[in-house]
Amino acid sequence: MSKSYQNAVELLTSVGKFHISLGLERISNILELLGNPQDKLDCIHVAGTNGKGSVCAILASILKCAGKKVGLYSSPHIFKYNERIKINGNSISDDDFSSYVFEISKLADEHNIDLTEFEILTAVMFKYFADNNVNVVVLETGLGGRFDATNVIKKNLCSIITHVDYDHTERLGNTLDKIAFEKAGIIKSGCPCIVAEGKEVYKDVADQKCAMLILISPMADISELSLKGIYQQENLSLALAAIETVFPEITKEVIDEGLKQVKHLCRFQYIAKNNLIIDGAHNPNGIEMLKQSLDMYYPGLKRRYVFGCLKNKDYKKMVQSLFENGDEIYFYKFNHKNSCDVSVLQECCQFESKELLPDTRIDFSDGKLNIFCGSLYMLSELIEKFGIEIDE
Repeated sequence: MSKSYQNAVELLTSVGKFHISLGLERISNILELLGNPQDKLDCIHVAGTNGKGSVCAILASILKCAGKKVGLYSSPHIFKYNERIKINGNSISDDDFSSYVFEISKLADEHNIDLTEFEILTAVMFKYFADNNVNVVVLETGLGGRFDATNVIKKNLCSIITHVDYDHTERLGNTLDKIAFEKAGIIKSGCPCIVAEGKEVYKDVADQKCAMLILISPMADISELSLKGIYQQENLSLALAAIETVFPEITKEVIDEGLKQVKHLCRFQYIAKNNLIIDGAHNPNGIEMLKQSLDMYYPGLKRRYVFGCLKNKDYKKMVQSLFENGDEIYFYKFNHKNSCDVSVLQECCQFESKELLPDTRIDFSDGKLNIFCGSLYMLSELIEKFGIEIDE
């Protein structure tokens, strides 16, 4: 890892940058100074509580197989920041990443624009994709939609809103309608929007913007899809509807090839060598989907969990719905300032549990199904701690 890349990461994670501040003024100002690269790009814009990362990964894989030059912007990363910005599956290089980060930060400082970490990354992404003449950008929102930095685009090829549930309620509202309204902010005038939930707010916003609203039935056949998990049926249905709407010329053969090649790190990912599932389920709905998928794909297997999450999540609901009597349960406090204390998680848990300590050993060959789940911020630590070899 080059020194310049490390310096770029230090800048991004510094106290002044590493926070969330929703709004489009700062990102608009910096992009204008960069010549508005976002206006040169054709984007499929994806928002939602759960599933948006999978939808984006599916779309990017199909479009790549169809011969497009595809930019994929996603978050958060598992191992390195570069993972968030990819062209045809290849992450931005360390040198390019640090070069763009410093260029944009310097420009922002010169014009007194106080950018957050996510805004710097979003500006880097738009400039990098425009400089590399990307055909299609698959654009995942960071948080919400209406005031998310990605929503600086004026139009899109289509927008997609995945399943909406309670998460980030302190910023997006404490009812599903309020949260859905924020997600609906990515619907653009005259641009189609694809949803799997017939919420009134989507219809209202689409009507106001003269946008075609496409409500799909989540019944796609996931047999060709490399990603596992029952929730992928809805995600695949949304992605296929977008392809059919925007790129009807793409054949079923190309789509099937794309589905076989989809990669999405740490989303119900099975590592055979360790009999291990790694899943970034980090809210109650995600945990519920994980549990259902475990019951479907691995019925009857004894389970060993390592779980950790951020303290601003609904950890009580997650802990109470995930475990069963007989499960071996470890809680882990990982290296993040908002990581939830083990004692707090243990208080919520009705079953016996242990703390995962630096010297804790796990026998991955004892026949139990191992599950690392919870915060995406935790997973790289666990993968490194136990020397798990993961196919990136």
